[in-house]
Amino acid sequence: MSDKIAFITGANRGIGRSMAHHLAAAGVGVIGTYRSHRDEADAVVREIAEAGGRAAMLELDVGDSTAFAGFTERLAATLADTFDRADLDFVVHNAGDGILAPYEDTSADDLDALYRVHFKGPFLLSQQLLPLIARGGRILNVSTAATRFVLDNHCAYSAMKSALEVTTRYMAKELGDRGITVNAIAPGAVETDFAGGAVRDDPELNAHFRAITPLGRTAGPDDIGAAVAGLLSSDFAWLNGERIELTGGQSL
Repeated sequence: MSDKIAFITGANRGIGRSMAHHLAAAGVGVIGTYRSHRDEADAVVREIAEAGGRAAMLELDVGDSTAFAGFTERLAATLADTFDRADLDFVVHNAGDGILAPYEDTSADDLDALYRVHFKGPFLLSQQLLPLIARGGRILNVSTAATRFVLDNHCAYSAMKSALEVTTRYMAKELGDRGITVNAIAPGAVETDFAGGAVRDDPELNAHFRAITPLGRTAGPDDIGAAVAGLLSSDFAWLNGERIELTGGQSL
């Protein structure tokens, strides 16, 4: 994959950071985004460069779709200046946050925020990026395993991800004439900063997820990052319109 370029939202930390590193290790050039924590984004670029790869980071709030047109211009300039390319091979919609609450306590503002980040943002950003995606490219949407089973406080969050999964299938159908495949991954419990680092930092919650996972542990970011690098390889070029769970068998 040494001549490929990947675009990853939310690549400065957690799962997105791991995706960036694993793809770079496979020879893929990486353009990532960050909403805040510029220092983390700069560190990812530096680490990839030190390992012999190529990377760039651009600031983007995926919850603000009014900024997408201007962002696309900056992305095109970065492609040309840093990678001597006019298009992308891979687009990964990873950025997100965890506003988790019981159904009865979820506010209108919470619902709107989740909609903007987890559904409206990926939906409209993919539209905006289509002219920059090479024929035969790949789009990968990051969903959640909690669209299959019920987790406490995940109602609104999982509803937005369910909408993204339906959109994934429609995109795969409609973009097929350009040779673009569209799939979704659905991670389970992962030890990251998501939702305040709950899976990573709460011993009781971590123990609960270990107990309902046949492999006896929760995932680390590299479990997901490595899988994404594999799914975007030429070995999976025929995969299209699918939802792939990455859970270690959680809640079978």
